[in-house]
Amino acid sequence: MGSYIKIYILAFIIFMGIDLVWLGILAKDFYRSQLGTFLKESYNMKAALLFYLVYIAGLIFFVVSRAIATGNWQYAVFAGMFYGFVTYSTYGITNYSTIKDWPTLLTIIDIGWGTVLCGLTSYLTYLIASNFSFFLN
Repeated sequence: MGSYIKIYILAFIIFMGIDLVWLGILAKDFYRSQLGTFLKESYNMKAALLFYLVYIAGLIFFVVSRAIATGNWQYAVFAGMFYGFVTYSTYGITNYSTIKDWPTLLTIIDIGWGTVLCGLTSYLTYLIASNFSFFLN
């Protein structure tokens, strides 16, 4: 159980770090231009933290733990990408189908981002955890 928690924390840091660069710097203006009045002036940080905590648990459970157990970095990359694709598609396509004027471009970009983010997070978590015994003990 201790190794699961260490790997979880590692994945959490990696995912958050990459996603914060994307949301806070690289795509900040894009999301503002696409969402306009949908965005709050300030984020609900408790809800955001809850999302990250739950989402990373799924990523570890469905992808990273199996990749580490099998020693398969390709599984980490491709299953991670698939997990990101499915989960971000669920959010994006649901919004697209239910929210008036939800931007098509935002849906496409966000699904692409989730696919890349989860594949990269899974790979980096696998790579670091597999090469440092601290995470596996």
